[in-house]
Amino acid sequence: MADVKPFFCVRPEPSVAHRVAALPYDVYNRAEAKAQACKDPLSFLNIDRPESNLPDDTDMYAPEVYQKARELLNEREADGTYLSDPQECYYLYELVMDGRSQTGIVACASIDDYQDGTIKKHENTRADKEEDRIRHVDACNAQTGPIFLAYRTQPEIARVMEKYRSQKPLYDFVAEDGIAHRVWRISNSEDISCLRAAFAGLKNLYIADGHHRAASAVRVGLNRRAQAASFEKTEEFNYFLSVLFPEDQLKILPYNRVVRDLNGNDEASFLEAVSKNFSVTLAGSKQVAPQEKGTFGMFLGEKWYLLRAKDTLRAETDPVKSLDVAILQDYLLEPILGIKDPRTDKRIDFIGGIRGLSELERRVHTDMRVAFSMYPTSIQELFCVADAGLLMPPKSTWFEPKLRSGLFIHKLS
Repeated sequence: MADVKPFFCVRPEPSVAHRVAALPYDVYNRAEAKAQACKDPLSFLNIDRPESNLPDDTDMYAPEVYQKARELLNEREADGTYLSDPQECYYLYELVMDGRSQTGIVACASIDDYQDGTIKKHENTRADKEEDRIRHVDACNAQTGPIFLAYRTQPEIARVMEKYRSQKPLYDFVAEDGIAHRVWRISNSEDISCLRAAFAGLKNLYIADGHHRAASAVRVGLNRRAQAASFEKTEEFNYFLSVLFPEDQLKILPYNRVVRDLNGNDEASFLEAVSKNFSVTLAGSKQVAPQEKGTFGMFLGEKWYLLRAKDTLRAETDPVKSLDVAILQDYLLEPILGIKDPRTDKRIDFIGGIRGLSELERRVHTDMRVAFSMYPTSIQELFCVADAGLLMPPKSTWFEPKLRSGLFIHKLS
């Protein structure tokens, strides 16, 4: 039973929503974030990455960085960039990329559901990355970046969503990357009750993207419970900002791999080692984008190859070990290339599928030796891993399009 509630939303004034909306804070390095934030003072990246407004030698995690975030948010509320809706509402958020639409419900999910496993996760988090967002949320007294949740399709939720999609949206703009964004407010009390009951009927929700933001939001809520003389579990800090999407609207892109060297092998010995567990077919100059599970593209020595995992590998029934990313790791990256821990090994890098196969070729031409293109993990595989209480290997999924930050803010008090 999932507790998913409407909330009092702080959101941009409609005429500036397109200027405020920004990609998530963690898709940029420091230099990229500063360059992007400087393009427009209203861009939410100024608040999400407040060090961009301070001298370059400022420690990214210094107290004044988080204080700057609070100051900028207060300024944007004071100058009318942001307004506050007077009642608790749900919101409908549609993103359209390359003609494909996905629409989710913007709402607040329960930290208790996260704690008891109603909200399932499939990745580990790092304490240092959590601490940064904890300090940011505390300083702003608000959650500013939504967690991307998925759920198994529910007809009643779909019915309400479709009802609002025919109405005039609050926001309707195309961002500079070509992705369209539309937002509707769901304020009718009957529809709100219907949605809350429908979500309560779901056994589980799943974190698709935003594990660190979710973990940080939960820790802030638990810390505030500990500091309170008493609490009812209805206070805003008991919930975190989310956008919830039905599984049938989601698309996962591949998360490709590049490796710096062949671990002492020459090309001939490397290919011989690979052929023990994979059939190897030369594709020449034709880029290989795998078309089915259990297949991989490989770019080596100016040539593309199609690798196909042998049947003994593909017969694995374990929900983690049967993932393509696990098969590549367990039967090629670790035993042949010596990549024992892809989380920490500096010889491997990961390339989001949105960047295309030419990016793999470019990396091999510059700083890497071999590249692997992947068949994307499915949302059903993600659900299976999470339902089993297991964790995916790192960099297993790449979701597109990315949710924009700054369109919805959830105040904690």
